[in-house]
Amino acid sequence: MLITIDTEYSAGLYARGTGADRAVNFDRTIACRSSRGEAGIFYQMDVFDRCGVKAVFFVDPMPALVWGQQAVDAVVQPIIARGHEVQLHCHTEWLAFADRSPLPGRTGLNIKDFTLPEQRVLLEWGLDRIEQAGAPRPIAFRAGNYGANDDTLCALADLDLRWDSSFPAGLTGSLCEISLPMGDCRPVSHRGMREFPVSAIAGRSGWRHAQLTAMSFSELRAAISHAARTNWPGFCLVSHSFELYNRETGRPNALLCRRFEKLCEWLGVSTEAKGAGFGDLDPDVSGGEVSLLPHHFARTGLRMAEQFAANTVFR
Repeated sequence: MLITIDTEYSAGLYARGTGADRAVNFDRTIACRSSRGEAGIFYQMDVFDRCGVKAVFFVDPMPALVWGQQAVDAVVQPIIARGHEVQLHCHTEWLAFADRSPLPGRTGLNIKDFTLPEQRVLLEWGLDRIEQAGAPRPIAFRAGNYGANDDTLCALADLDLRWDSSFPAGLTGSLCEISLPMGDCRPVSHRGMREFPVSAIAGRSGWRHAQLTAMSFSELRAAISHAARTNWPGFCLVSHSFELYNRETGRPNALLCRRFEKLCEWLGVSTEAKGAGFGDLDPDVSGGEVSLLPHHFARTGLRMAEQFAANTVFR
């Protein structure tokens, strides 16, 4: 399975001034440091390494527009040193703050807001920043806010990337405009790229997005086991560098950290699934129609109770 971590500084904190200093923004969104410990990528990698789980970090290089290459180096180099995979992420919101831009005068909240040639320029600029930080040239991409469209896939294909993972198959109302059917979690060839959607399970009505904060541990374990039993080509889970940390209170969320640790501990001994990177995938991976884990009232009830606790007691 693919455990993917969208790893990004906060453009919102930068705009408000509370995160205009790179070191402060890094501490609150990448490392997620507090007097109670860390909950960001260093903590996450400690848990991955302890459990023998490989992860994928989709790193956003766009903050280099305001802070220079060192902003990307500080994120990429520790990940590479720990043996995890770095792929390309892109939050185009940062263009609004850039003094020197690869697209002078152009801004947009999502990469889909740009023409195909403009997207190609932005993606190539981002790939260069990741490589300059010491990582191998990325082979996979995920758009910030999932805000990609079919032109994004064409631009990625032009730049010889192999994989996109911007389509959230279970997230109704997302900003993604890739023309694929909701609820379909199969890796597919589309617009010259191999699309590996973020996975989903069946909900009470519709779907449930496979995000660490959106499912309980029991739902995650059941979903991954179901995918293994029914011969899915792979299961893709999404999280974020700051997802286990409350940026308002400035401290880790103990319940979410425990959920994350339990998942990694289970994966470390599981015979059903192992962590992998996009570089480990068969480039021709595909599959017939996959069945989603059916909705289960007891699991949903447990998750709702956990979410209430995560948002109140443990926040």
